[in-house]
Amino acid sequence: MTQTIVLRAVTLTHVRYRKGDDLGHALAWASLLPVFIGLGGFVTHFIFRRELQAFFFGLGLIVSEIINRVIKDFVQELRPSTCEALEMCDSNGWPSSHSQYMCFFAVYCTLLSVLKLHFADEFRQAFTALLPWPFAVIVMYSRVYLGYHTTAQVIAGGCLGLVLGAAWYFLINILVAPWFPVIENTYLCWYLRIKDSSHIPDVIGYEYMNSRAARMDLDAQKRGKISKD
Repeated sequence: MTQTIVLRAVTLTHVRYRKGDDLGHALAWASLLPVFIGLGGFVTHFIFRRELQAFFFGLGLIVSEIINRVIKDFVQELRPSTCEALEMCDSNGWPSSHSQYMCFFAVYCTLLSVLKLHFADEFRQAFTALLPWPFAVIVMYSRVYLGYHTTAQVIAGGCLGLVLGAAWYFLINILVAPWFPVIENTYLCWYLRIKDSSHIPDVIGYEYMNSRAARMDLDAQKRGKISKD
């Protein structure tokens, strides 16, 4: 007797589009933005910057994803009929997790840029605050164009992402951020050099000037040592 084995694909990068559809190809890559942001952005940023604000930002995206999964399992709304060709009919579609992720990211980034971070000038602040929104719209459009979601599922995900992103921002920056100095003083943060730099005006310029000053001091010490020899 032949046994039928049911297989499922890992959907992290399992994105399909119509053969020969250049726009679909581009949108398929665009729909992977949440993966690039999560793995390439937050992980890399935290390894090299080790900022508490970024840690809690990333944690909020994880919490949002868990909430999305719970809602999907509860509502159990099917994806559009194109799910069969995409091999996605075994997963629920409402609300769209991609749309929720991108709108959470966009609204948190905007609030952080406008209300919390310090910039060298207003142009840089406005540019940073507005930068994620075109990408959020592109990802939302891609999910409908590629047939993974209906328009209603994408709008629901986007709205939920906006609400959760704003709520998480104010939760962290009103209730948790005042404790950042205490968290910084723990042994774990000291050992791993985890910090909060959001209170420093133009932190990039601050680090640039201090790095140059340290380099100049090092060069002066080397010249002094050579002259003594």
